[in-house]
Amino acid sequence: MTYVDALAALADPTRRGLFERLRRRPHTVGELARLARVSPPAVSQHLRVLRRARLVAHEPRGTARHYRARREGLDELRSWLESMWDDVLAAYAADDPAPPRKKGKQ
Repeated sequence: MTYVDALAALADPTRRGLFERLRRRPHTVGELARLARVSPPAVSQHLRVLRRARLVAHEPRGTARHYRARREGLDELRSWLESMWDDVLAAYAADDPAPPRKKGKQ
């Protein structure tokens, strides 16, 4: 999986909302469905996409599965964004001449 998977998964506003909720604390599918006002089957489908992108994980507790956000899916996305930022800063530095010095100040 790559940063593209995380971008694609988070491009959907419903999935992004679910992920934001899971960043705060774990939830069950039923809780997420009530909070997001989406049917449980739709929540399950969204969670499947988020799991494939390594953005969420689940653990069984009794008869329920508790979903939580994972850092691993964001790590590659963060690295990619940081590499772009480094490229942008380098491009600005290459195009920006040194500021003129004022006379008398060295």
